Amino acid sequence: MPATFLVVPEWQGSVSARAMSHADGAFAIHGDLPSSATVLVDVPVEAGDALGTGVHRYSAVRRVRERTAEALAGVHGTPIAVGGDCGIALAPVAAAAASHPGSLAVLWLDAHPDLNTPETSPSGAFNGMVLRAITGEGAEGLVLEGDERVPASRIVLGGVRAVDPGEQAFIDAERMAVLGVDALVDHGAALAAITATGATHVYVHIDLDVLDPSAIAGLSYPLPFGTQPDALVALVREVVATVPLAGASIAGFAPSSPDAAIDDLPTILRLVGALTSGAS
Repeated sequence: MPATFLVVPEWQGSVSARAMSHADGAFAIHGDLPSSATVLVDVPVEAGDALGTGVHRYSAVRRVRERTAEALAGVHGTPIAVGGDCGIALAPVAAAAASHPGSLAVLWLDAHPDLNTPETSPSGAFNGMVLRAITGEGAEGLVLEGDERVPASRIVLGGVRAVDPGEQAFIDAERMAVLGVDALVDHGAALAAITATGATHVYVHIDLDVLDPSAIAGLSYPLPFGTQPDALVALVREVVATVPLAGASIAGFAPSSPDAAIDDLPTILRLVGALTSGAS
């Protein structure tokens, strides 16, 4: 089915000094998406409270999850969420997993594995916990359960190069599939890892910091030695051409100004095009 875009200008999941710029980034991308196929999710304006959960701005992050899930209920095409911080992926992954129970793989392309819990996180940012919540561990109200949950055995990490101790312990214990930056150039490696999960459908998440900072300026957490746009676009196209796409998300765009956003948009829109090539 054709893609339907959900623009989710969430910033509360980040604790970066540029956290609020994630909302600006979402709106910048929104301007280049087809209006007839785009839904804007109403994100709370308030920062939100932790409410004793260990998750900064927990109340706002939970509200975004609920509102995104409500928007997804009315989507008929393949949903592609555009944010915002990586917390935007929680509800779309849940919906994709529920639609393909026991048969969804997640390809998580990110400089960080986002596998902390409130107990292991050095920052308290949900941005760094969302994938662990997808596996079913984390703060109540933000963890996926039942058919919405995706176990670590069906998750493939790609481009990761900054890992916290608690995340590494989880990766090692679960023997998670991890593809380094160099391996992203080899499409066969990614496809083999996805196939090895036994899944029949894939959800693709792209945090733009998987890219090298030389390729994109609007990053809240830039890390050197990332992949290049040509390689990432080619990888995404190959994956969605081979494994049916159940949903996707693009997050992490935090431009320093509206003018700066313009410079990065061509790269982001190429990734949007790669994802939609598997949603038709």
